[in-house]
Formats: sequence, C-alpha cells, structure tokens
Amino acid sequence: MPYDALDARRIRVFPLSERRNLLRLEEEVRKAVSSEPPDDPNLRDQIGRLADRIRLARQKGRAVMLTYGAHLIKNGAGPLVNALIEAGWLTHLATQGAGIIHDWEFAFQAASGESVRENAPAGCFGTWEETGRWLNLAVLVGAAEGLGMGESVGRMIAEDRLRIPSAEELRQAILADPAHPLAAAKADLLHILQTYRLPVGVVSIRHPWKRCSVPATAYLHRTAMTVHPGIGYDIITNHPLYHGGAIGRAATADARIFAASVDRLDEGVFMSVGSAIMSPQVFEKAFSLVNNLRAADGRPLLRTHMLAIVDLQDGGGWDWRQGEPPPTSPAYYLRFCKSFYRMGGQVEYLRCDNRVFLAELMRRLDMDPQEAVGRLGVPFPDP
Repeated sequence: MPYDALDARRIRVFPLSERRNLLRLEEEVRKAVSSEPPDDPNLRDQIGRLADRIRLARQKGRAVMLTYGAHLIKNGAGPLVNALIEAGWLTHLATQGAGIIHDWEFAFQAASGESVRENAPAGCFGTWEETGRWLNLAVLVGAAEGLGMGESVGRMIAEDRLRIPSAEELRQAILADPAHPLAAAKADLLHILQTYRLPVGVVSIRHPWKRCSVPATAYLHRTAMTVHPGIGYDIITNHPLYHGGAIGRAATADARIFAASVDRLDEGVFMSVGSAIMSPQVFEKAFSLVNNLRAADGRPLLRTHMLAIVDLQDGGGWDWRQGEPPPTSPAYYLRFCKSFYRMGGQVEYLRCDNRVFLAELMRRLDMDPQEAVGRLGVPFPDP
C-alpha cells in the first residue's frame, strides 16, 4: 500500500553564504590547542595509562581506533586528530553523519554550525545548497565505485574535485553487466544526474582549509576512515540530491571496513570520544561479527583489547569499576557505558572534555599540541 511522501524536487535550498554560522574554525582550533592538562590527577593518570597502551599497541602493529561524535570537530579538535594520524598513532577513524558535515563545512568555508531553534521553525534548517550538493554527490559517486562514505568524502576534500561519470558511461556499464554488484548504484547515480541535469566530468570544489579535515588527512595517509550515519538523521537529508540508497551502500561498505579493523584489535586500543550512541552500537555489532568469524575459523576470540570511553557525563553516578549496575539504576540505561562494559577487554571511563583529552593524550605521546598543529600549516590567530 503506497503512502504519501514529500516530493524532494520541491525542496528549496539556500546559498551557504546566507547562513549565520555559530562556529569559526580558527577560534575553535585556538581553544583546542591551548587546552590545559586536566586538574584531576586520577584523570591524568588514566590518560597516561592509555598513552602507554597506545604506544605498546603500535609497537606490536596492533590497531588503534578512534570513534568520535560531531562535537569533537565542532570544538576545533580535528587538527589534533590529524596530527595523531600523521604521527602514525591512529589506524582507524570513525564518526557519524554530522561528524563529516561539520568537517566539510570547516574545510570549505572555515565556519560551521547553525541555530536549530531559529532555522527549523523557519523551514531552512539544513537546506544549504553547497553542503547538501557536494556531500550527497560525493557519496553518490563513491557508492557507484564501491567506496565507503569516509573515503568518498575524504577524496573529494583532499583532491578538491569530483569526477562525475557521464550518463553514457553509466549506461554502458549497466548494460554490460546488469547483475554486477555496483550496477544498481550506477543506476541511482544515472537517475540523479538526469533528474537534476547535473554537470559531468571533473568538477572543481575548493577546500582552502582542507588541512583541518579528518577525512581528507585520513585519505592522504591511507588510514581507514568510516562513517556510520542514520537514514534521515543529518542535514544533508534536506537537499534534493539526498539518496538513501547511496548512503546505505557507502555506509555498508564502511561497516565492513570498521569490522575488519576491530578484527585487528588484539592488544590494541579502541577509543570512543563523545559518541553516546553510534560508537557503542556500531562497536558491539562489529565485535560480535568478528568473534562469529573467529569461532568459525578456530581462532581465539577477541579479549585482549582496551576500551577507553571519553564523555562529559558522570557515568550515571555509578562506579563502573564495580561492573554493570542493576536494571534498577538509571546508569544501567547509559549505552555509552553499558555496551562497552559487555564487550570484554580492559575498560576505562574518562570523564573529560574532548579537547582537553586529546591535547593531554598528545602530550603523553611526546607531542606538543600547538607545535604539532602548527606543522600541519593550519592557521589560527594568536591569543
């Protein structure tokens, strides 16, 4: 039975230049690199132990994964992450849809963030032409090539361009092998190109602040970068070019890439920073999948990993060193704690601001945050 649905072709979009931005890249980066060490000596000790585990993991060639929420990017900490990538400390980055949206807007215009309170009632929240056009097109093109969202967006930012195949090129590929795994993705891209009469060939999109972009830096260093979105969650949904099929295909590729990294976590480290839902939910499924395959292969199950959970919340007022709280405790319903504490390994909960955490972690890894970010060539004003 068909149901009524909105016609995406009727969506009015507005130039990004007309939006009032709440965040300025240079201001946020300056705050991030100047973060002081945490006051709590126990927290400093926790970060020190984590740095030691990361150092040992990399010496042994083990995975060090960092999943993060969008606020890490909004807080100007992207360049801190990039410095860790370039130094070889991280082997995998993962975020959700908003994490790449703010990242892209910073790389494109050095500003991001809009007022939901002002814009949603006015009908213009998320309806920004450049953000929706280029991120959706990057994923449509990448999905037609079998790429994940992280690599698709990272490539576009790093190379300042998209190569959009012609309608004829797509038709010939589909006709040559209609049962090919990518045939449907190519057909979706063909439909979008024809419906909206989009230009094809090499299309330039300048990203003057791409050195601040985590997906771009990961792409250039061939470090896995995955994106784990929800359908309808992100502002790029409010653009005519949004295509759930492309999002789903690219995100599925990323889910498999993510699981492959989890399979390399023996004696490795998984950090979840400011991601209360995506990170624990994606990790627990990948963790189970990895052990499913390990059991089938007769390999030992994953149990020697370290899980570091970083969040501003107090963990529900529960001392998680005691184990999982009973269902009568409100803390029982905190997924960002409970799910991880069910995944074995050594678990540390660090109550900390994400900027303070990353800056102190860098210091514990013998990196000065301001010097490291300065070497990236990222501009930020003097205090």
